[in-house]
Amino acid sequence: MAQFQEVMRQQLESSMYAELEKLVSTAKGAEAEVSKKDFEGFRKLFHRFLQVKGPSVEWSKINRPPEDSIQPYDKIKAKGLPDNIADSLNKLVVVKLNGGLGTSMGCKGPKSLISVRNENTFLDLTVQQIEHLNKTYNADVPLVLMNSFNTDEDTKKILQKYRHHRVKIHTFNQSRYPRINKESLLPVAKDMAMTGENADVWYPPGHGDIYASFYNSGLLEQLIAEGKEYIFVSNIDNLGATVDLYILNHLVSQPNGKRCEFIMEVTDKTRADVKGGTLIQYDGKLRLLEIAQVPKAHVDEFKSVTKFKIFNTNNLWISLSAIKRLQEQNAMDMEIIANPKTLDGGLNVIQLETAVGAAIKCFENALGINVPRSRFLPVKTTSDLLLVMSNLYSLEAGCLTMSERREFPSTPHVKLGSSFTKVQEYLTRFESIPDMLELDHLTVSGDVTFGKHVSLKVRPRNI
Repeated sequence: MAQFQEVMRQQLESSMYAELEKLVSTAKGAEAEVSKKDFEGFRKLFHRFLQVKGPSVEWSKINRPPEDSIQPYDKIKAKGLPDNIADSLNKLVVVKLNGGLGTSMGCKGPKSLISVRNENTFLDLTVQQIEHLNKTYNADVPLVLMNSFNTDEDTKKILQKYRHHRVKIHTFNQSRYPRINKESLLPVAKDMAMTGENADVWYPPGHGDIYASFYNSGLLEQLIAEGKEYIFVSNIDNLGATVDLYILNHLVSQPNGKRCEFIMEVTDKTRADVKGGTLIQYDGKLRLLEIAQVPKAHVDEFKSVTKFKIFNTNNLWISLSAIKRLQEQNAMDMEIIANPKTLDGGLNVIQLETAVGAAIKCFENALGINVPRSRFLPVKTTSDLLLVMSNLYSLEAGCLTMSERREFPSTPHVKLGSSFTKVQEYLTRFESIPDMLELDHLTVSGDVTFGKHVSLKVRPRNI
């Protein structure tokens, strides 16, 4: 039986490789070279996908991380800051994951171009933050955007507006991988075109692709040559993910022999975060455990706030030279996420993806830092958008901070109904954003609009 399965696997691989060759043959010039590099990564992923059987962890081998492997933020902060902060900042590059579209919020184009506060977009706020750092400390922190084929063109057009800002901005593209027919396990695409019948047969393969695409772009090498040592990576829609000088100082002040190559910011779980990935000790290494890797019998245990108390914010600090080394040694190992999708015509497909944090086990002296919740402020829905547009937060130099006038440390739990899902619909339902300083919980359902000067107080009834 095992021999038969191996023969079938080999046949599937051969068929896949033949189809990829056909696809590349339809590309021209520079596109052909880029596609070849992309497909090298896809081949490796597909090979491993065929080898995988069931969840990728043995539950009995999971251990709690050693105490010193997840440090409290206060301990990192207690070290203070060096006299010359610019020296540390000049070793840093800020990388924002900018591959996503705003479709889940009813918007066309890159999500980073949605206005979130005082007409500022996610991208505007990011540029303001870094420009403020560079001006304040006379530093040179560049911004790098990892775009996808979905967001690259629109993003590059917008970048013209930042030409006179004190921020160098670079971009590189994620890989473009073919969606796989769930039945045949072959690509749906017939050629390299991205329009017409081929409009939805390609996908960007998750943020774990950052390592290969950053390396392949040549930008990684360029930044190392400029003296950069670390990248701070985060989702562009996480408005809490600002450069933290204390974490940066902790990284650059380590002795050479014990340099920390990877820091993952984690924060305490609430009931809203039960599906978030967590850190475990596995085979002697710190490792990210995602819900997709958990055997079904243990999913409830994984969601427990008492057993797994922290989750990954996807704010990561990573050594550039370590990425280069691991890429050149072909030693970057991330678990495969097989993401099922159904195309508009009803065809069932699979996307093979990886997560950037899953590579933590590959780096030396990796560390988790348990940061305040304020460093995790993602805007995934219009409910999140309402929070960040309100007087709960004040805006200064691109950074949102909780208003000192709010008496509770936690953010209100807001759940807007289906009439608010799209940004345009949401905006028409508020004549002005309500006062939310004393709000604890809000659930809205049905055809509701809010007039001017509305004040929402502690524990209102469902409206």
